[in-house]
Parts: sequence; structure tokens; C-alpha cells
Amino acid sequence: MRVFSSIDELRHTLDALRRQGRTVGLVPTMGYLHAGHMELVSRARAENDIVVVSIFVNPLQFGPAEDLSKYPRDLERDSTMLRQAGVNFLFWPGVEDMYSRPMLAVVDVPDLGRELEGAVRPGHFAGVATVVCKLFNIVQPQTAYFGEKDYQQVVIIKRMVDDLAVPVRVIAVPTVRDSDGLALSSRNVYLSEAERRAAVIVPQTLDEAERLVAGGLTNPGELEAKLAAFLSREPLANAEVVAVRDASTLQPVTSIADPVVVALFVRVGSTRLLDNRVVGDNRVIGNNRVVGGRGLPGKGVTR
Repeated sequence: MRVFSSIDELRHTLDALRRQGRTVGLVPTMGYLHAGHMELVSRARAENDIVVVSIFVNPLQFGPAEDLSKYPRDLERDSTMLRQAGVNFLFWPGVEDMYSRPMLAVVDVPDLGRELEGAVRPGHFAGVATVVCKLFNIVQPQTAYFGEKDYQQVVIIKRMVDDLAVPVRVIAVPTVRDSDGLALSSRNVYLSEAERRAAVIVPQTLDEAERLVAGGLTNPGELEAKLAAFLSREPLANAEVVAVRDASTLQPVTSIADPVVVALFVRVGSTRLLDNRVVGDNRVIGNNRVVGGRGLPGKGVTR
């Protein structure tokens, strides 16, 4: 595996490979990798000649009071995992490589980015869309891979790609979960033992959503209220977003007839966790993968 921090050097290397007819897949991450990231890598390896993984903790998507400086980092560990997984190139730029001067150009999908997580993290998704667009321009992959756990992020990136005619196919890969159902996330490392036990309320709330809809509940407001009440049974959990939205557009719905996404953004202690499930058609989109063991450190860019 070759490691690059220079945009020009990576571009030159990939240009030569593309001229040979090699296909390129990109897995954008913010590092501190876990089994969810490695599932993206595995999918990329299966579908492309060359796999590029980027590790960049993007300051544009962090608010002033958020955890940019504390975000977990371990490049040596990440590099070992990627090398063992057969990744060809690791793109590990610094902030000075990606943003050599203050960014004046910004990519935004405001109607989608102000919803849900974006309502409590203003500007977050403009930062995500900007860095992903820049990574697409640098790497020029045919295909890019993102986790379904960051459902809103996937919807926004797909819309950006469609609206701007970016020649990249965006693939959403099912969420990887711990044995008790908690979605793997790099931020899980912040949880104390008590908070980690409490965090299971998040996937349990999604189970409850599926049960209620399967039982005939069709009023989205009533479902949101019932789920908020269910979450409130855990004293360490503070729900910031409990929302039922159209699964394709993220817009509010008046009735649960077509598939809807149940989106949760929950603070457990000081750690924000997000998760989602698509319900309403008697199936769960994507067959979530479960891994055993609590020892996996776990969070899309892919978080």
C-alpha cells in the first residue's frame, strides 16, 4: 500500500492507472477505522481494480463547540488495517494540503442539509458535501462507498452527484452493528461503560419503530411521539432528533404509506450517536451486518 499526502502525486499516479483501463473505487473516511469501514473496503475491493481510502478529519464539518480536536486518530493502526485488507493507496492529506487557503467555494444541498442532523449541526452537511466533492475531483473514482448509518449523508451526496453531473456511482453499504445492535462508530470510544450500556436504547428504539409500523401505526407524528417516549426511558439518553421522513427525499410525510426512514440523533452523556432504519414496507433496507464482541472501536466523512 502506498501512502500519499500530496494531491498532485496521487492524481499523477491514478491518471497513469486509468490510462491502462484500471477502475478506481474510493472509500472516504475520517479514520479511526472499525469493522464498518472495513466492510466498505471489502465491497470496494470486490468491485474495482484499485482501491483508494482517504483519511481526513475535515474541519469544515465540525461546529465551533464540536469535537474536532478530540476526534480519535490512530494512523498507524488504521494503516495496518488497510494494508491487511489489500488497499492499494491511502490518501492522508493534512489540512494544509486540502485547504491551503481559506475556502471561498462551498458545495451545499441546503434543502436536505438543514434537515434532521443538519438542524442541530448548522453547516455540517455543507462541510461534508464540499470535502466529498473535492475528494471526488482529486481521486476521480468510478465508484465511491458510504455507510448507510449516515443515511442523510448518503442522500445528500447522491443528490449532489446527480445535480452536478459528477461521474461517480455512489454505493450505500449496510450498517455494521455490534452484537447488541449498536451501530459501530468511531465516536463510540467516547462512551463510558455505563453510557455504552445505555446506548443500546438507540437500536432498540428502531426495533420499536419497526414493531409499531408493522402493527399498523400510520401516523408519523404519533410514531415520533411514541419513539421519543421510548427513548426517554433511558435517563442517560437525550434525544435531539426523532424524525419520520420520506425515505428518498427526507421530507416530512403525512402518512406512513410508502417506506419512511426513522432517523435518530441521540446524545448519550456527551456523545452524539446517530442511527436510522427504513420501515413501512415490511422489510429493513439493507440487511444490517452484526459483528460479535465489544472490543471493536468504532464511526461518515464515513464516521
